[in-house]
Amino acid sequence: MTDKPSRRRAAPSADQPKASSDARLSALHLAPDSLAFALDGAAQAVAAVRAGAALPAALQTVMASHNHAAARGATQDIAYRTMRRLALVDALLHKLMRKAPPPHVANVLACAFALLVDDEAHAAYTPFTVVDQAVNAIAARREFAFAKGLVNAVLRNFLRDREKPLVDVTQDPVARWNYPSWWIDAVKRGQPDAWESILEAGNRQGPLTLRVNARRTSVAGYLETLKAANIEAHAAGEHAVRLQTPMPVDKIPGFDDGVVSVQDAGAQLAAQLLGAKDGMRVLDACAAPGGKTGHVLELAKVELIALESDAQRASRIRQNLERLKLEAEIRVGDAGEPSEWSDGDPFDRILADVPCSASGIVRRHPDIRWLRRPSDIAALVEEQRRILTALWPLVATGGELLYVTCSIFPEEGELQAQWFGDTHEDAVRLDAPGQLLPTNARASAASSTSNRDAEPFADHDGFFYARFQKR
Repeated sequence: MTDKPSRRRAAPSADQPKASSDARLSALHLAPDSLAFALDGAAQAVAAVRAGAALPAALQTVMASHNHAAARGATQDIAYRTMRRLALVDALLHKLMRKAPPPHVANVLACAFALLVDDEAHAAYTPFTVVDQAVNAIAARREFAFAKGLVNAVLRNFLRDREKPLVDVTQDPVARWNYPSWWIDAVKRGQPDAWESILEAGNRQGPLTLRVNARRTSVAGYLETLKAANIEAHAAGEHAVRLQTPMPVDKIPGFDDGVVSVQDAGAQLAAQLLGAKDGMRVLDACAAPGGKTGHVLELAKVELIALESDAQRASRIRQNLERLKLEAEIRVGDAGEPSEWSDGDPFDRILADVPCSASGIVRRHPDIRWLRRPSDIAALVEEQRRILTALWPLVATGGELLYVTCSIFPEEGELQAQWFGDTHEDAVRLDAPGQLLPTNARASAASSTSNRDAEPFADHDGFFYARFQKR
């Protein structure tokens, strides 16, 4: 469930520059394959997120405006890096500048700082290149050319004594962890023994994990295919393969033919826990974009209804199933209002992958932390309860409902499962993982095949799973 949650904007901190409108920017004259071009595009995407847009949509808008394939990868990488370090780079801006610059200048500087805070041994670009290209990016916009000297001075001043400002600003927990203070407090409260590792995991880029289509091949068979293509990978679950180095999906063997799909190892547990068998009637109640729908159909020949409240998003389910060469009945409707779409026939299995905070998948969607507000959690809990209450009567006697969120907050996980069990006397709670906390593969696993095989499930997002059977 990577993009189901609503993306409402969190209030910016006092140190954050206000968003500027891309429509006000003058024409840009830079080589599309230059770092300066990518910095400018990433800065526009950061501005859009500050204004409340989801990062993928912001990047799509930026890239559609210039349609240069050469700039896509770098622009996206810089924007995502900046989102993971937004509080830190904003704190540096506030510390190193006497007066706040225009928003676009501030956002270019933020993107540059996001590249410069890494030590040089692990940096994506040399410090000289970042400074030079940030200056070029500012100079290329007619209305901001006056600030090129300022940008040069600020970045060079930082590099002359980078450790001191970094130490100073990271005394603030928000800049240290790169999450809003309410989010940090919520993780501490909900996971007091693991809060630091959870926050750290969310600040690292997630791996590229594939789901092997069980109808087409096995994990072992697909690993042989990758080996023949000189692509390093290893098993990461019953149906999961993790690539050592991410690559575009059109370069992944068998992707276009439906042999594999991109899906986090933790998310792949949903179809496995659902336990659908041939001939069953199954409902995927909040189905878009269709990843879990496809997995259920790969594992069993069932009569499946994929339900989605948004017609445009429902079309994505169809596209994904077409690639997999699988079929389901796709209905558009509100899972909390079965009268809109249900024919009254019961289901043997219901997958309730409900809207949630998405707090468990911030390493893949780092903008979520800046878009969420504290009040969203209570509203999402009520929405989850509305959906669960509406769906439970549709479960056949002896059938099961699988409750899923990609959240690490207990309000959307264990507390919700306890509420459901307490309010439904005919619900029997079955074995399930419960809270699956986000983890990263250990450093040693990156260099040792034996360690990787010993911990195949050591790198996944955060999810909550609870199973209930109707008696």
